[in-house]
Amino acid sequence: MTVPEAVGFSAERLERIRPIMQNYVDDGRIPGFLTVVARRGKVVHFETIGMQDIENNKPIEADTIFRIHSMSKPITSVAVMILYEEGHFQLDTPVSDFIPEFKNMKVYNGDQTEILDAKKAVTIKHLLTHTAGFVYGWGKESIDKRYRQANLFQPGTPLGDTVKKLSDIPLAHEPGEKWTYGVSTDVLGYLVQVVSGMPFEEFLQARLFEPLSMVDTAFSVPVEKLDRFAAVYQLTTQKAVKDGKEKEKKMDDDKDKGKGIKGDKKEKMKLERVDKDPRLASGEIRFFPGGGGGLVSTAPDYVRFCQMLLNGGEFEGVRILKKETVELMRYPHHEGWFGLGFSVVNDKESKDTDDKEPKDTPESIGSYSWGGAAGTLFWIDPEKALIGLLMTQVSDVSTSHDQFKVLTYEALTE
Repeated sequence: MTVPEAVGFSAERLERIRPIMQNYVDDGRIPGFLTVVARRGKVVHFETIGMQDIENNKPIEADTIFRIHSMSKPITSVAVMILYEEGHFQLDTPVSDFIPEFKNMKVYNGDQTEILDAKKAVTIKHLLTHTAGFVYGWGKESIDKRYRQANLFQPGTPLGDTVKKLSDIPLAHEPGEKWTYGVSTDVLGYLVQVVSGMPFEEFLQARLFEPLSMVDTAFSVPVEKLDRFAAVYQLTTQKAVKDGKEKEKKMDDDKDKGKGIKGDKKEKMKLERVDKDPRLASGEIRFFPGGGGGLVSTAPDYVRFCQMLLNGGEFEGVRILKKETVELMRYPHHEGWFGLGFSVVNDKESKDTDDKEPKDTPESIGSYSWGGAAGTLFWIDPEKALIGLLMTQVSDVSTSHDQFKVLTYEALTE
């Protein structure tokens, strides 16, 4: 840790972060946090709050291992750009040059009532910018049903087999037409495997994790590290009734329909543990080695990855990418807000990834970021030479993200 004033921070103002974040834990909305702020290569704030495992009374520690879910995507994107630098392909190279199954793809028409021949080939840039037409299958449309029926990303299934299943599902739209969040980065993981000639997870270990000393980042948690592996929670509603009896249910549409408070019943939020995998007590945990969301990591590991990017592709004498390649990645390639694996601030009213409406942000123009489904978040602000990282394991923590960012920037003195 560095004295904050040495790199343009107020120690007193940084101390405001803890009590604000503590409120979320005290209110029972979030099990625990780990927050990090670094500037000019120096960590000025590193704090743990709350629990990594409520039931077993285990606090979050500096080396707690978190599921980072979609924060795997920037890592995969960097792996792709390593191969790009080596001349294996250009950004506009069709993916079918390496994965033949993606040649002559089909595409749904606008209302998904008809399947047509795709007019364009899916390129590597389409995958990096989430404009290829792949989705996640979360909705109710025809294409979403196809994704669910395909039963993708099952542990033990080879990455190549899973990716090739996607070639049988029509794209949601013409490649390059619009931004659609989905499994594009998982396809990139397989692309890395094909081009490099080695399993995707081995490529990451050899070309990224080992050189950057990211010792706890992987698609698995070995037995000897399970005591450091954080539990995952979700918010549920709990109805407290007059006679003192409590009835629990998952959050549903009642809240949206105005049924949050009704008569003598008042809904309260509570945390419910959702990681009930029996392997947690019996052996190594392995996740599907997809580039879009299978990795686990720690705060120290991910800060090293972020610092490499902030440094222009180099960390502690190890160069992963050229500076020009990092700048290419953080350029807003799509609609002024999405680069090659990151969300990018291109003006002071950066678009939110969900609603596409203008959203004020304290980050500088040129900052880039992404998050994970279990509440993890990072951002890199090149103008301020700043990194922010928040680790937790519960969904729907956007308010705490925003407050952490604001408090970080308010603590800057230069």
